Amino acid sequence: MTGFYDPIVLDGGRILLSNDDGVMAPGLKSLQRIAKALVKDVWICAPETEQSGAGHSLTLRRPLRIRHVGPKRFAVDGTPTDSVLLGIRQVMQKHRPSLMLSGVNRGSNIAEDMTYSGTIAAAMEATLLGVPAIALSLHVSSGMAPRWETAEAHGPDLIRRLITIKWPKNVMLNVNFPDCAPEEVKGVVVTRQGSRKMGEQLGQRTDMRGEHYYWIGPMSAAEAPPTDTDVAAVFGHYISVTPLDLDLTDEPTSAALRDVLGAPLETMAPA
Repeated sequence: MTGFYDPIVLDGGRILLSNDDGVMAPGLKSLQRIAKALVKDVWICAPETEQSGAGHSLTLRRPLRIRHVGPKRFAVDGTPTDSVLLGIRQVMQKHRPSLMLSGVNRGSNIAEDMTYSGTIAAAMEATLLGVPAIALSLHVSSGMAPRWETAEAHGPDLIRRLITIKWPKNVMLNVNFPDCAPEEVKGVVVTRQGSRKMGEQLGQRTDMRGEHYYWIGPMSAAEAPPTDTDVAAVFGHYISVTPLDLDLTDEPTSAALRDVLGAPLETMAPA
């Protein structure tokens, strides 16, 4: 996918919302209020139930169903990717959205979270379908209530600013709000993906039949992350904006492999 989107004009446009926490999630209601501050025409197509950690997965081994739960509001009995695919290709097929927003996720999607996140996957699917997309997540400290008001206070103006640039068509934006009051946000910073691995903590238990089972624990603590990363921004009370490229090719490694394996593809003779 090549080329750029022109700056997005929302006057008279429409926005599609989805998430991975489910169609009734508080974060989706928060996102709806953010979207309503931008346009009048807001549509929702989200998973019927929570799909956290689903990643960019499609349902291929059973049929999918869409349930009409309210005006311009639909629930899909599948993954976030399923929801966006059906939202754009089926529910809104006669008038595609101008912009797709995913979230607001209960919990940040920073560092390696991105590879597991259904919130990121929903925005990724919209990008693949040719609709500019932004994923929005809210960091929540352990044992604390989500500060949805922070996302709602800063979200509309931030989105208005983000859509003024020409986006590459294979890029989506990942936004993370810090866990602080709206007035305590220090600013907005453009970041790169940091590192904070999930799965290092495993809890083993024993069921009533004597069989072991396991819980995957929370993220490991971030130790002095580099200052230009999403991890440092969110923990420093900044809003993090990270552009994510859907092309996962690593060019330096490709160049090294060409030296070892031979000529690049463009110089090869046709079969």
